Amino acid sequence: MEPNATTNENLNLYEKAENYTKTSFELIKLKTVSSSADALSTLTSRIAVGAVVAFFTLFLNIGLSLWIGSELGQYYYGFFIMALVYLIAAIVLHKMQHKLIKTPIGNMIISSILKDENTEIDPDLK
Repeated sequence: MEPNATTNENLNLYEKAENYTKTSFELIKLKTVSSSADALSTLTSRIAVGAVVAFFTLFLNIGLSLWIGSELGQYYYGFFIMALVYLIAAIVLHKMQHKLIKTPIGNMIISSILKDENTEIDPDLK
């Protein structure tokens, strides 16, 4: 009777291991789909907001250029002045890109990655 009981226990253990593996695989798939959907929805919403801001900026710049040009007597003067403003802004951004752009974005990415990892850790396992 002993060998038969051991065989049943091994079979039961094998089934449990198989179920655990299948469940773990399904969980990984669901987490991947959830993360992908979250990233895609965030990207889509930021692109939509970016497009609206880009159109706003475009029309604001055209309006400012025309207004400055009409004040100076020639419309193209306004466009030249706005181009000069953007040239100065580009130079400032180039000189300070690490402080104004690279470091804050890097910190944001790192904190979001670490936040996601911390939320996945089971509090009972700590």
